Amino acid sequence: MTMPAATTPRILTWLLALFAGVALAIGGMQAARAQGAGSPEALIQQVTGEVLTAIKADPSVQSGNPQRLLQLVDQKILPYVDFEKTTRLAAGRYWRQATPEQQKALVKEFRTTLVRTYSGAVSSVKQQTAVELRPSHYPADATDVVVKTAIKQPAGDPIPVDYRMEKAGQGWKIYDVNVLGVWLIENYRNQFSQQIGQNGVDGLIKSLAERNAAFK
Repeated sequence: MTMPAATTPRILTWLLALFAGVALAIGGMQAARAQGAGSPEALIQQVTGEVLTAIKADPSVQSGNPQRLLQLVDQKILPYVDFEKTTRLAAGRYWRQATPEQQKALVKEFRTTLVRTYSGAVSSVKQQTAVELRPSHYPADATDVVVKTAIKQPAGDPIPVDYRMEKAGQGWKIYDVNVLGVWLIENYRNQFSQQIGQNGVDGLIKSLAERNAAFK
């Protein structure tokens, strides 16, 4: 399954935004909300800060070492990202047709696919990279929200990145990201649908696994 060339920069930017944010420049009402314990903005601030610190402290992660990247995801990302929901929505109607074993395998391979793709974006992280929170509007009792940010690099215009988050229990989890107007789930749903239509769920899992094999 080949990812369109025009899509690749968006996915790399999504992963960069998710795993490698540096500092959140927050002002006014946004600052009060982001500093509130348990708020979705606070989660973005926490995750991006912790992951950047880990990247900067580990040369093997900076060089794209696959095992260290997977370990970083397990330790710093998985607790805050609902990969199962991301995969379920990307698979669409085909998710219900999959067996529990197929669902588990698909989540595993899709996660590795995202990390494999991300490994090429680690070198883009600079000391001056920053993630700026932008005004997000939603009801105080909302359980599914969009948090708006922008990636600021030393050169070039800020890149808008929106996180779709759902409140799960007492906390929030990220399950989708919009980069330059393209939602991650929507992009992969089109690819998954085509692959499953041709070769079934097992065919999609096999395709992802084959591409991931060299990465492990």
